[in-house]
Amino acid sequence: MKSPLAVGVVGAGGIAGPHTAAWRALGADITIYSIDGNAPALAERVGGRAVDSLDELIDAGEIIDVCTPTPVHHEIVQAAVTAGRHVVCEKPLARTHEQGAAIVEAAEAAGVQLYPGQVVRFFPEYAAAKAAVDAGRVGTPATLRFSRRGAAPQMPWFHDVEASGGILVDQMIHDMDFARWIAGDVVRVFARVTGGEGAPTTAYAVLTHENGALSHVTGGWSHPNTVFRTTFSVAGSSGLLEYDSLGKAPLDWDVAESGSEGGSLLPAMDFAESPFLTELREFATAFAGGPAPRVSAADGLAALDIGLAALESARTGRAVAPKEIAR
Repeated sequence: MKSPLAVGVVGAGGIAGPHTAAWRALGADITIYSIDGNAPALAERVGGRAVDSLDELIDAGEIIDVCTPTPVHHEIVQAAVTAGRHVVCEKPLARTHEQGAAIVEAAEAAGVQLYPGQVVRFFPEYAAAKAAVDAGRVGTPATLRFSRRGAAPQMPWFHDVEASGGILVDQMIHDMDFARWIAGDVVRVFARVTGGEGAPTTAYAVLTHENGALSHVTGGWSHPNTVFRTTFSVAGSSGLLEYDSLGKAPLDWDVAESGSEGGSLLPAMDFAESPFLTELREFATAFAGGPAPRVSAADGLAALDIGLAALESARTGRAVAPKEIAR
């Protein structure tokens, strides 16, 4: 009989909930460590066990899942890969390019796998859009638009730009990563942020892709009762894909060819697998020697550099190339 996966989860905050639920669904033996005292309660809820130190957690796990605040991602990942453990790390991969590059290099040197939690790639609507673009349903992507709005995070560290990178690096990195997945590498970023300090925060970024496509990315952190909503559209040389999380059709496709019919690319879904489960299953398969997942450590670092370029653009008022961040 095959032994269950031994997974050590670092952190017991909000994102640890869906991660531990997914690991439980995969039949993993879960160990949890957190400095906030919440590990025992989460462990009891998911049928795992809590430990008192990071060293004890790393000793117990063959896979380490980092679900902590961003500022400590790099040091935990470094400790895990140095011990020869495969690692899942929530986005962003780190707070700075130097930290991110160091842990990617450390994982490669240790011969272990490291994957970033860019979970939007695993949402069925986004995955279907990627497949449709790859199949040529919209022709060559030219203009992409993304929005992501919801209640402002309650934990103060999210609003500390030095700690989290703020809305551009923490929230909008999801859509920046997806834009790059769809339209290719980004060569220039221009961004603006308004509000904050207790008021709703809105940010906007324009990504210029190497192939000339443009992605417009909007993010918002608002009042506690804000309904979470995401949208995207991909306009290409011969068609248009549109998605609205509050819309009736999961994913609309409109085409320019005469006699062709558009419509929905996905059926209406009342129930769907958690994208966190899809994501972690794909990672676990790769850890076991299976195919590489749809997102890599290099992708996580590239998304971080786009977010950091947006942050620098918002600070300076000029367009910034991600390669400037990587120098």
